[in-house]
Amino acid sequence: MDTRKTALALVGVAAILAGCSSTATTAPATAAPTAPPAASTAPTPASSSAGSSAAAGGLTPASFDVSFGAMSQLSSVYAAGTGLVGVLMPDTTSSTRWVNFDAPYITQAFQKAGYAATDFKIDNAQGVDATELSQAQADITAGAKVLIMAPNTSTVGGQIQAYAAAHGVALISYDRATFQGTNTYYVSFDNVQVGELIGKGFNQCLTDWGVSSPKVFTVDGGQDTDPNAIDFAKGYNDAVWGQKVAQVAAGATSSGGATLVGEQLAPGWDNAKGGTIFQQAFTAHPEINATIEANDGLAGAVITDLKAAGVPAKKIPTTGQDATAQGLEYVLQGFQCGSVYKPIYLEAQDAVAVATYLRAGQTPPASLMNGTTTDPKDSTITEPASLLTPMWVNTANMESTVIKDQFVKASDLCAAVGASVCSQYGIQ
Repeated sequence: MDTRKTALALVGVAAILAGCSSTATTAPATAAPTAPPAASTAPTPASSSAGSSAAAGGLTPASFDVSFGAMSQLSSVYAAGTGLVGVLMPDTTSSTRWVNFDAPYITQAFQKAGYAATDFKIDNAQGVDATELSQAQADITAGAKVLIMAPNTSTVGGQIQAYAAAHGVALISYDRATFQGTNTYYVSFDNVQVGELIGKGFNQCLTDWGVSSPKVFTVDGGQDTDPNAIDFAKGYNDAVWGQKVAQVAAGATSSGGATLVGEQLAPGWDNAKGGTIFQQAFTAHPEINATIEANDGLAGAVITDLKAAGVPAKKIPTTGQDATAQGLEYVLQGFQCGSVYKPIYLEAQDAVAVATYLRAGQTPPASLMNGTTTDPKDSTITEPASLLTPMWVNTANMESTVIKDQFVKASDLCAAVGASVCSQYGIQ
């Protein structure tokens, strides 16, 4: 087993009692609420106070909401600690989220917990592993007691974990899991559940779009570099094929009558490579009439190929996650079934809450650490995890989720797809 026994002593037992499975992640017992985000450089929040009633020791992942009110319950924990919390964001290219959402929401969470501006620092590695490592080293030199890290790659994630462990610094692997080092915690959305939502959304789409005798091709995410991608695949392969595995053999059939033509991963989450992989498969197997993709970027690459082949809307399903603007446009236009939405303002509060306990030298309460994450490559390595609940977004609930949350602007979507399409689905 992993050597981080001290850090796991309280949370591990609670996770088992809460019913954690042997898979890489276990869903929280209570779904996270949907509400508009709040941050000084982000959309203005609506009023809410659901999270403010929780005592600090009783915080759960469901305590966080639009008001950021639960963060004030951590003021005494913050006061009990000293030192810097360093926050490491990976890049500005893989997703706009790191700059537009994560950084301002994390800032807001620190402020609401009572932090002084000198007690936290947020950096972005601009997609360079060496930069992220040097930023981590600089933070620790400056007296950081805790790092919140979204690793640019699993390689640098492991390097930062090892460096932090060697210097007695606690680490929170944020959104992207890595499994080297000790005294590491994980804060994210339930990755297997993300995959389950993709698979269930795909199954529903087959019915809604009237796809007969589905012949399916799947483009997985970068399982070669990202352990999360393995969990995503386990989720959708379980939902569609009844096999909770990273890859399913060609020829598998589903209870709904679908047949798997093939499944292949896009190395390093490379969208261009994913598009090429699908194009080659579609050329070799023109009978393919349904697809599963691990995120919106890969779905977009497949949609580009399908459009080039003259395939019309609502003919060959695609799937995704991240609720990107482009992905949502494709959903409204009928080229993508839906996308998994993960409200980042909840994740930001969760990470800062865990960091605040660690900064004070305290073990985060078992109620907050509601699960575990397991290394897909070594089931003996586990980490305590605080897991939030994702949601599937399609045309039926887009207005009440991502639009309400101002995660994307209705005006931008409608400019791209046309006012009549927005009107059709109640988006305004």
